[in-house]
Amino acid sequence: MTFHDLQLAKPILRAIELEGYTDPTPIQEKSIPIILEGRDVLGCAQTGTGKTGAFAMPILHRIAENMPAPKSRQGQKQRGKRGKTGRHPSALVLCPTRELASQIHESFTTYGKKLHLDCTTIFGGVSQHWQVRALDRGVDIAVATPGRLLDLMNQGLVNLKSVEFLVLDEADRMLDMGFIDDIRKIIKRLPIRRQTLLFSATMPTEIQKLADSILHEPEFIKVDPVASPAELIQQSVYMVPKNRKPALITKLLKSQPNGRTLIFTRTKHGADRLVKILRKADINSEAIHGNKTQNARTRALGAFKNGRVAILIATDIASRGIDVDEITHVFNYDLPTVAETYVHRIGRTARAGASGTAISFCDPDQIKLLRDIEQLMEMNIDVATDAPEFSFEPSTDGDEKQPGRKTRGGRKRAPSRSSGKKKPAARGRRRDADDSDRPRGKGRPRTKPKAKSKTKPKSTAKKKTKAKSKAKAKPGSRTNARAGTGPSKGSGKGTGKKGHRKGPGKGGGKAAAKKKTRGKRPAGKA
Repeated sequence: MTFHDLQLAKPILRAIELEGYTDPTPIQEKSIPIILEGRDVLGCAQTGTGKTGAFAMPILHRIAENMPAPKSRQGQKQRGKRGKTGRHPSALVLCPTRELASQIHESFTTYGKKLHLDCTTIFGGVSQHWQVRALDRGVDIAVATPGRLLDLMNQGLVNLKSVEFLVLDEADRMLDMGFIDDIRKIIKRLPIRRQTLLFSATMPTEIQKLADSILHEPEFIKVDPVASPAELIQQSVYMVPKNRKPALITKLLKSQPNGRTLIFTRTKHGADRLVKILRKADINSEAIHGNKTQNARTRALGAFKNGRVAILIATDIASRGIDVDEITHVFNYDLPTVAETYVHRIGRTARAGASGTAISFCDPDQIKLLRDIEQLMEMNIDVATDAPEFSFEPSTDGDEKQPGRKTRGGRKRAPSRSSGKKKPAARGRRRDADDSDRPRGKGRPRTKPKAKSKTKPKSTAKKKTKAKSKAKAKPGSRTNARAGTGPSKGSGKGTGKKGHRKGPGKGGGKAAAKKKTRGKRPAGKA
């Protein structure tokens, strides 16, 4: 079957030919006819199977049929001026990340270059000014991330009353990222009569529930078994302790042939740290993650696509928009905590019939994660043995290893918090507790001796001096008046009871005492 057999509009076919495509991929061959019929679709396909084109081509075809483009450029300008009053988005595509939104926008632009249709992106990390301005001019297709789109909707800056086509791309990733509530809020504001397309690389139970709630009698399309990686990917795993990973990754990158390499880390700081390690070893690399600005991410991804940088380090979220066909190696520097994420990662290589290599690092704390991945894929990943100096011997009994992880995570730490000599110190003031944790030096010797010497000894000394002064002072003197106020502040019970009840306590307080002692300063001093 060719694209001409799918009966797409001629402008779309010309654009496809300019890209050098002649035959549709399996997901395109199955999805395009159903979408052209106006039916809902639930598609299960991995990254790199052509699923973006599977929904972009038929949506462009149907929008062009329902709203013919003007023939002249002047007509196009006039049509663009109708923005707020005449042209709201007809198609809405929701995706998890900025990079993926840019990739989908590029696909719509590529396949619709011969059509007079406008497409815009809406995502966070950049100013909303230009996005709002594009919406005001009028657009036909909006590709958005849920968070920014919902924000604009709450501000009243976007109108979705004309949406006829809704696409949820990478639905499983949006679920993992916590966008499910935002998606439901957006869908509630869309027209009930619409065509909905949902695509996902995996089909967990939560995605199935979401599909049941938003799709109407969908056609289920599946390409390759769920969570099954490409057969052309050679997979292996190194059993390596965490502290030996930098040395091993450096050795493997220097020994492998030249080619584009994608390395996945679990955290943003881990990606930046690995870039520094590789640069010290004279290995040029770049990192993309959520803490990078949009311009920095775009530059890094562009350098990777153009070949100026051969190694790109990414987190799972930031990697969703990476669409490069010539990635030869994928490294899992950290195993993913969700087994399905492994499928997304290794799917970045072995595209368009090419072979690829997926290498994973597994430290002693990640044995359980590795077994979850193998169970999901129903296969055992080969353990690499060509670097024994970096390896450790994994436990063969899963029940023995799991308690070890629990003990490391909690049981060994809990007794140190509840027992020992530091716990009583924590019952006092926080300053004392902090000082007790410091090493012996300037902080620790100064605090405790002061606390001991200034509390009890100094207070008893004050009691003795005040008692002597009270015994010598006359009843009406200033000294006697001051001493009479002492017992109320805790200076001593005995001195407060002897000879001072008739002083300020019954005579009207300090003001009365001051009146009585005026002009008797010499007697008070004596």
